[in-house]
This record gives sequence, structure tokens and C-alpha cells, in this order.
Amino acid sequence: MTVRARAGALGQGPFAWYVAARTVSRAGTALTTVALAFAVLHITGSAGALALVLAARTLALLCVLPLGGIAADRVSPALVIQLAHATAFLSQGLAAYLVLSGRAEIWHLMAIEAVGGAVMGLTTPAMVAIVPLLVPPALVQQANAVLSFSRGVLDIAGPAVAGLLVVGPGPGWALLADSVTYLAAIPLLALTRLPRGLRGEVSPQASMGRELREGWVEFRSRTWVWLVVAVFAGVNAIAIGTHGVLGPAVAKSSERIGESGWGVALAAEAVGTLAMTVVLMRATLRRPLRTGLATIAVGALPIAALASDQSVVVLAVGFLLAGAGAEVFAVGWTTALQQHVPAHVLSRVSSYDALGSYLALPLGALLYGWLGTAFDPHTVLLVSSVLFAALTLGALTSRAVRDLTGGPTVEPLRAGHHPPIAPPREP
Repeated sequence: MTVRARAGALGQGPFAWYVAARTVSRAGTALTTVALAFAVLHITGSAGALALVLAARTLALLCVLPLGGIAADRVSPALVIQLAHATAFLSQGLAAYLVLSGRAEIWHLMAIEAVGGAVMGLTTPAMVAIVPLLVPPALVQQANAVLSFSRGVLDIAGPAVAGLLVVGPGPGWALLADSVTYLAAIPLLALTRLPRGLRGEVSPQASMGRELREGWVEFRSRTWVWLVVAVFAGVNAIAIGTHGVLGPAVAKSSERIGESGWGVALAAEAVGTLAMTVVLMRATLRRPLRTGLATIAVGALPIAALASDQSVVVLAVGFLLAGAGAEVFAVGWTTALQQHVPAHVLSRVSSYDALGSYLALPLGALLYGWLGTAFDPHTVLLVSSVLFAALTLGALTSRAVRDLTGGPTVEPLRAGHHPPIAPPREP
């Protein structure tokens, strides 16, 4: 066996450069969450101001996502990502300058983070569409696992490094580091050359409205796509509500868990996620949705453990298993989209998927903020654990979801060839 064959997905030159670019840019992004929060608090000391900044980013993301799907289907996904990175370099650089110079005001950061949300809306569909254009069909799942592993490591290390920068030089320097990483990723992306004739494109004569409709037809004509997206709108709302809103408060008030125990539990979840990505680099998901939904249902366990005030050990084990199960679904779902949705509409279909997911997050946070004050938080958590399991396992009652097989069923679209949109047959 050759060295390239042993390297698997990373043995593919264009994909290796893409991983390098993603890792560099993600390293900076991992710093921003902490740095931005402390930058806003330094200016106003108000959590409400931070909420406004984050809301501006989320609103821009939701508005741009469908357009991002069109852009990546119309031109090269690599070009879309490059242009978005150039924009992010400028916007985050401006944020760093304003914070470091002491001239930053909340409206400045709201506008800049709205640009950041728009950039994310552009790149999210493109990042789904580009992977099957860089590796052979048999290596798509492994490629997704490699990207997930890189992201997981940085998501753990990034906040810690950002904390050191905030405490030391200040949040402005962390924002500057984020800006520089976007700039550094651009030449790496330039080396991510798509094979000639293998670009997902739409007809340049098509109107934006027509392109959106075609993407929607492809999205809703596949039962396994729209059903899972609908289910996970509820699942994501529960996850953000239990993990992000009620979880910290309940853990803090618990004598058995406390703030330190909550930190241990979240760290265990990250460990479970990373460990599973290593497994998925070698193992093949024959039934990606069946396996993914069955394993992500384990996410109900830590919610139930928190509701019943179990020990830190029990809670941490639950989060460890939940992290592993969530990673199986994440890799399986992305791979299923890439293998079963034609390349010329993949970005638009994935943009509708992302829209459902991101829209659920702020709605879930608001809902659980009200539920936590109107009802006993432990009761809310217990009911949520049951709903979480019911939603994920309930999706398996659909044969289209349950029987979807792994493996390539579509070929990348040849440049210049645009077949008519037609509802596909259910698997």
C-alpha cells in the first residue's frame, strides 16, 4: 500500500490544503467567542449589550444563508470561501482596531458582527458542497471526520488561549489574531484546486428566485432530508435550552455538581466527540441516519441526569456518551447529504438544512428562558430528556430515513451541464 493510500483523505492534495485552510481560520474563530464577549463587557458591562451584538450576528446569518447556497452552486465553493475570508479579515481587523484604540462602541460591534454572520451564511453551504469535490466518493465520510476532529480540538483549545489573551494583552489582540488567521487561510485555499469539470454550478441565466425554488424543490422532495431537518429543529431547541440556559443554573445550585462539576461534564462531552471522530476516520457507516439517530438519542441521558441531580461522575459519563453519539450523527448526516444530493443543488439544500438548525437556537433559548421561570427547572429538564429521545428515535419510524444507505449515489456535476430538476425517488 502506498503512503498516499495509507493517508486516506489527507492523501488527496487539494483536500489536505483545504484542511490546512480550515484549521487556520477556525483557530482564529475559536478565539472570538470569548474575546468578543469580554470586549463588549469591557465597553458597557452589560449582558444585554452582548445579547444585541450576538443577535445582530444571528439575524445576518439567517438572512444570508439561502443566498450562500445560491452562490456556492453558481460558482466554485472554494472561491466563495476565499471571498468570505477576505471580508472577515477586514471586518475582524476593524473590530480589533476599534477595541485596541478605545474607540469601539456597541453599534460598531453590532455592525461588524452582522458582517461576520453574513460571512458565515455564505460559507456554511459552500463548506458542505466542497468536500465531495476534493476526495473520491469512498473517502467522503473519512474527510468529514478529519474536518470534525480539527474543529473539535480547536474548540477545546481556542477558549483557553482566548482567556489568556483577554487576561493578558486584552480582547482586542484576540480579535486581531482572528483577523490574521483569515488572511493566512486565503493562500491555502488558493491551493485547494477543484478538479477540472467537477464544479457544482447552476445556470448563470437563472434568476435568484428560480434558484431558491429549485433548491426548495430538491429539499422537500426528499423525505429523509426535510423530516430530519424538522426533527432537529426541535432537538436543537432542546439542546440549547437544556445545555445553554437551564443547565448552568441548575448545576450551580446543586451541591453535588456545582460550577466545577458542570465544567467537567462539558469537557467530557468534548472528549467523547473527539474520540468518536477518530473511530469514524476508519469505520464506515452503512446506514448513516439509522445509526446516527440511534446514537444521538443518548443525548437524553445527561439531561435526565441533571434533572435528577445525579453525581458529577454520572453526569460526565452521560455527556461523554452524548458527545460521541452527536458526532456519529453529524458525520453521518453531512456524508449522506454529500452522497445523495446532486452536486449542482447541494449547497442550496444544505443552506435550508442550516437555516432550520440556526433558527431553532435563538427560539429555543428564549423558550427555555421562559420555561425556567414559569416551571420547576428540574421538571422541565426531565420532560425535555423524554422529548429529546422521542424526537430522535421517532424519526426512525420513517422508512426513507431508516433505510438510507451509505455510499455514493450521485456524481459531481460536469461544468456546463444542468439537468432539469425532477423529484428523486425515495431510497
